[in-house]
Amino acid sequence: MTQSKFNRRSFLRAAGAAAVAMPMINMGSYKVFAASETKYSARAIDVVNSLQVFDMLSILSPFKHMMTTAFSANPKLSDSFELKQNELDVLLASGVDVFHPAVGLGGDEAAAFIARMNAYAAQYPKQLQRIDGLDDLKTLKKGERIGYIVGIQNSDHFRSVDDVNQFYYMGQRISQLTYNSQNLIGSGSTDRVDGGISDFGAAVVARMNELGMAVDVSHCGDQTTLDAFELSKKPVLITHSNVRALAEGHVRCKSDAAIKAMGKAGSVMGITGVRNFLSAKEPTTIETLVDHIDYVAKLVGIEHVGVGSDMDMNGYDDIPEPAYSALKAGYKSSYGFRGKIDADGFDHPKRIFDLADRMIARGYSDDHIRLVLGENFKRVLGDIWVA
Repeated sequence: MTQSKFNRRSFLRAAGAAAVAMPMINMGSYKVFAASETKYSARAIDVVNSLQVFDMLSILSPFKHMMTTAFSANPKLSDSFELKQNELDVLLASGVDVFHPAVGLGGDEAAAFIARMNAYAAQYPKQLQRIDGLDDLKTLKKGERIGYIVGIQNSDHFRSVDDVNQFYYMGQRISQLTYNSQNLIGSGSTDRVDGGISDFGAAVVARMNELGMAVDVSHCGDQTTLDAFELSKKPVLITHSNVRALAEGHVRCKSDAAIKAMGKAGSVMGITGVRNFLSAKEPTTIETLVDHIDYVAKLVGIEHVGVGSDMDMNGYDDIPEPAYSALKAGYKSSYGFRGKIDADGFDHPKRIFDLADRMIARGYSDDHIRLVLGENFKRVLGDIWVA
């Protein structure tokens, strides 16, 4: 969607050490964050700690930095993607191990954005790792070192096919073909007419396949989405979208036809926590989000669904005015924003533990929860990144 205190080590020592050394005995519940009274089941904690969790659309710095910068008297002097140590601490304690911090940008902004993403690893070399391939995942350590994949929610910066090579060697590993509107490649989800992928777009997809850069169609229009699955020789990602059939026909969500194409391609769809992409009705909660996971799992299989929260650690609803209202006003009326943007119960840093607990309550096995929380996206990225 986006356009431009706790040290987990002590918890792992206190509650997780035995779970590492012994078979899981899922009894009782525990506080994961010292500053919160929320308790999670031992089983949920065990599952989250047993794998590398992927959030395939969640930026590292808070959205309020970007929105506040937009209203600054000197926006060019402000760093809207600044990541402070206390914010890094929240990321490390979140339970998420791999982030895809992509935003929607115009072509002229892409190079500077990638440079800023690369600077994160230089700023925090012990805590942050840019993920260029699966081998980089081996350098991560739960609660101590997290990874991020460089991507952009648009491909407007590909003005020639050879630009794909240039940005690949700068570190980009995922590119969404379009944002919400038409570009040289194809159509966005809010365009009045979707003409599908152009000849130039087909050449871009072929070059991305050749290099091992992932094609993402989260914001693409329906025909552009289906064309990508037809043209690509590698799985096409839907990093962050939801089920249209459950969201009263929302344009930013995916049709059953697109979800079936995704499953047939062996790919994965990340479910978001954005309220209007989940339902047009209230209440809209984390339970509604799990409904979308259920739907995709039943339609194409549990191997094809994951998480792409489409928000920072605290969601959108903490953005101060007037920036909050300006954010909503920046989208077409078809987005259908309501009073709040975030789904209740999925708008805080420990939400991945809530999701694990809610999936347990729905009867999912530990193995299936692991697939959704990270193993599915890890598998498909391995398939794509092999050039």
